[in-house]
Amino acid sequence: MTTEAKVGVFVLGCFSILAFTLIYFINAQFSGHTVPYRTYLRYAGGLESGASVLFGGISVGKVTAVRPATSDPTKIEILLDVKGNTPLNEKSVAKLGLVSVMSGAALSITTGSNDAKRLLPGSVIPSQEAASLDEIAGKMAVVADNANGLITEVRGDLQGISGDARTLLANLNTVTGQPNQQNIRALLDNANALLATERPKIDRLTDQLNTLTQHADDTVRNVNGTVSEVREPVRKDLAELQNTLLEAKQLLADIQVLVRANDFKIDDTIENLRTATENLDQLTDSVKQRPWSLVRIKQPEDRKVPK
Repeated sequence: MTTEAKVGVFVLGCFSILAFTLIYFINAQFSGHTVPYRTYLRYAGGLESGASVLFGGISVGKVTAVRPATSDPTKIEILLDVKGNTPLNEKSVAKLGLVSVMSGAALSITTGSNDAKRLLPGSVIPSQEAASLDEIAGKMAVVADNANGLITEVRGDLQGISGDARTLLANLNTVTGQPNQQNIRALLDNANALLATERPKIDRLTDQLNTLTQHADDTVRNVNGTVSEVREPVRKDLAELQNTLLEAKQLLADIQVLVRANDFKIDDTIENLRTATENLDQLTDSVKQRPWSLVRIKQPEDRKVPK
């Protein structure tokens, strides 16, 4: 046997061993540690036995059977086997999917919720129907019909807009025609002649306005000077008046403090004055009744009537 033949036999043997090993691991992965589940759809979309099962986009098993359900023939029963550690839960939803654009149909299962309860082996996975090709074609037909109507309506609107544009262009042509141009030229010539005739008057009026403006500026400056001259004395008088008011306020405060400090003395003085007034009243009454008391201490005896 030649060396090339020995090398070829060796390569074939290695390839056979590698293929056997891969087949063994694949069978061990999808046969010994899988868990059965099932789900129901009304449209299988070409799904067949042996199709891939995707959990969140990851391949986790195979479809084992696709058949009409015995309890309800209007539904398609799909049996599948997935890896034992796949966390299918009550929030997981099975629906038709694709592994890639060029591959066949696959069964896609969402990841659900981490808080949801895990599904037991043999349980039914909740499903969600996918739109069939017929439904999509029907919707496309409806959209096409609506688009045709819209195009027809837009075409009519465009025709109306085109007519309006033509009318507008015709009006513009009429406005900018030769007769109107001559009229506008005549108006401009008249305006130029009027300006040439009235320009001296306008110049004199402008000079008078300038002179009046200068006088007004001088008057404003004089008024500003007068106000500035009067402002300082008035400011000083206001400052002196403010100082006087402050002094008067301080004097009133001092008087108030003095009155509060001598309050009891003032009450005694008023009481003494009241007592003296009462004594004077009594003295006046006594003098009126006994005027002789001013001269004598005792009242004189009454004169006897002569016999």
